[in-house]
Amino acid sequence: MSRMPRALVYGDVDLNLIDGSAVWAQSTVQALARAGCEVRLVLKAPVRTGRLTDPLAGLPGVTLVRPHEERLVEGQPGRPLSPAQASRLLARLDQEEPCDLLVLRGRRLVGRVVADGCFDGRIWAYLTDIPQSAAAMTETARAELTGIAAASRQLLCQTEELRCFLEAWLPGAAGRCVLAPPAVPEPGFPPPDHDRPHDPLRLVYTGKFAPLWNTLPMTRLPALLAERGVRAELHTVGDKIHDDASHPGFREAMEQALHGGASGVRHHGGQPREEAMRIAADCDLGLGWRDPELDASLELSTKVLEFGALGLPVVLNRTPAHEALLGTDYPLYVPGRAELADAAAAVTLAARDRSARQLAAARCRTAAERHTLDAAATRWRAHLDRAFPAAPPSVTARPRPLRVGIAGHDLKFLTRLLDHFHSLPGLDVRVDAWPALARHDPAESRELAHWADVVVVEWCGPAAVWYSRHKRPGSRLVVRLHRFELDADWPLQVDIDAVDQVVCVSPYYRRRTVERTGWPEEKVTVVPNWVDTEQLDRPKAPGARFRLGMIGIAPSRKRLDLGLDVLETLRARDRRWQLSVKSKPPWEYWWIWNKPEERAHYDEILRRMQTSPLLEGAVVFDEFGADVPAWLRRIGHVLSTSDDESFHLAPAEGMASGAVPALLPWPGADEIYDRRWIHAHPEAMAEAITTLTDPKPWHEAAALARTQARESFALERVAATWTDLLVAD
Repeated sequence: MSRMPRALVYGDVDLNLIDGSAVWAQSTVQALARAGCEVRLVLKAPVRTGRLTDPLAGLPGVTLVRPHEERLVEGQPGRPLSPAQASRLLARLDQEEPCDLLVLRGRRLVGRVVADGCFDGRIWAYLTDIPQSAAAMTETARAELTGIAAASRQLLCQTEELRCFLEAWLPGAAGRCVLAPPAVPEPGFPPPDHDRPHDPLRLVYTGKFAPLWNTLPMTRLPALLAERGVRAELHTVGDKIHDDASHPGFREAMEQALHGGASGVRHHGGQPREEAMRIAADCDLGLGWRDPELDASLELSTKVLEFGALGLPVVLNRTPAHEALLGTDYPLYVPGRAELADAAAAVTLAARDRSARQLAAARCRTAAERHTLDAAATRWRAHLDRAFPAAPPSVTARPRPLRVGIAGHDLKFLTRLLDHFHSLPGLDVRVDAWPALARHDPAESRELAHWADVVVVEWCGPAAVWYSRHKRPGSRLVVRLHRFELDADWPLQVDIDAVDQVVCVSPYYRRRTVERTGWPEEKVTVVPNWVDTEQLDRPKAPGARFRLGMIGIAPSRKRLDLGLDVLETLRARDRRWQLSVKSKPPWEYWWIWNKPEERAHYDEILRRMQTSPLLEGAVVFDEFGADVPAWLRRIGHVLSTSDDESFHLAPAEGMASGAVPALLPWPGADEIYDRRWIHAHPEAMAEAITTLTDPKPWHEAAALARTQARESFALERVAATWTDLLVAD
């Protein structure tokens, strides 16, 4: 994109009240501005205090849209915008000045905007108020979120756990989910030294006051600690008290406790963010303790990061998200059932054990350093660069947009390339999707052939034959050939004189294509398959290095039986080894299951798995789906045991995920993958895998594989090559 991206930001949050959602709006605008965006922040409610908005008003490239003050909405003055009002206003603002991305927070709001249909493909949805467990994911919720995913350009996820959960439940979310963890500002002052705590010990809580956030029992901590011989006082900052119908009387009790009803509590009310940080920095211990009902949350507590940036240790619940952030040995997790007495025990440990306090402070500080505004701006810049790539001069120098037609019956290997083409300025893209291999609408295909400057045909099948015979003079035709086409007569029916370039995915299949067809060598080139290395690069789950993975086991030439040979050899030495298979079962492919020899092959495999003591309980079949990046988090070694492949994407995807590839020497494998990953037979493969049992060599091999995947198959590199192919051989 030749200009700065234009972002429109709206959260279903009131920026007069300081809580995590309001702070999100402020920090998102700050990070987008640092990332090089022009940002318009639309306010939900009239401004009564500038604690959060004043720091934004003077930022270069940032505009605050105040609908109430600017009389942009109808209805009762002074009332916050409803989702319907907000959606209409956003559409109006977009008509006046179109945005490139619409960043939204709030499930009801996003649902309303999606339903109105004005921003499809431009929505960047930050979803937190959604089901985060299988039990809570009803069919109604799933249908609603599926619609949101389909209309969104990106789904912004706080944590890796939330991203994987959404990808598992919403197939359309795969490839659209990106990480957008909370961001905390660096303090504008040097935090004090917390080596010697105050007497009494100063506890601090900032944010909203709500039942599940344990803010009411927190106010009883000073008295309970006094009974344990620990002098303490609680400092609180915030002015948003929830009026929760499921907890009648909470609001009144909370207000009373904050304003003199609880001993040892000093309430500072709502404060500007910088002043709230100063108050917290002058304390000794942050409180992030919550009701255990929230332990299953896939979100991250911003409190940990805010306090960590100030050098404070934090008392908080032990959850998977917190363990991923701070480690399993973090000393100030609330023990037991996380009740009031348990929280008091954790505070007592912090007060009396200097080493525990120092270790906790160091862990929180390190976590905060990974979540600064600068880090958030860097993440946003990477997201924006991928969403809005710059077009090469060969495209932008044209007097009008380059018309690109894409045709074929199965475009699954082109999905992200299509996204890239749609994003490039200077390209106008249309698709002729054939409903079956040899079935299409001739009128639609003729229209595309007449319109396009360049047509890309996926698979050298009937579509390639048709377009080679109906090419418009002066246009360009590029055909991609995979593997199975060489076993049919279609390549021989193609008018090769009309084809400007044939693309194969490997050098071996380039040679086979030239030998089989007699086409001019200069017309046949090699572009590898793309791998979304950014999406696949995720932290591995515990135990991953003892789990083998295979993606796709049909037809029989994929040789699951040889994968089982490797597994049996490994388990004969160490029963920790497991194999996960992600694939459709072969009987779901009718053209495979109709063949007696295929059925016999899989019957033998299934019987073997039932009778082999070494395979008992060691093979897991996972559902086929687009959630490959999440699945690969559990995989330490990806196997390719096929008799024949044109490329085999699975090892490349595994490498990008940080898994170690292991291949048998199918023809051409050594021209795609490093020979160190290729083994003569299953026993040699198992032996090589055994040498990587210890963490250090496995991590080193995985890091090398990841680097090779980025250098050879990264989506950005392959997309750039394809963009060049649109205009030149």
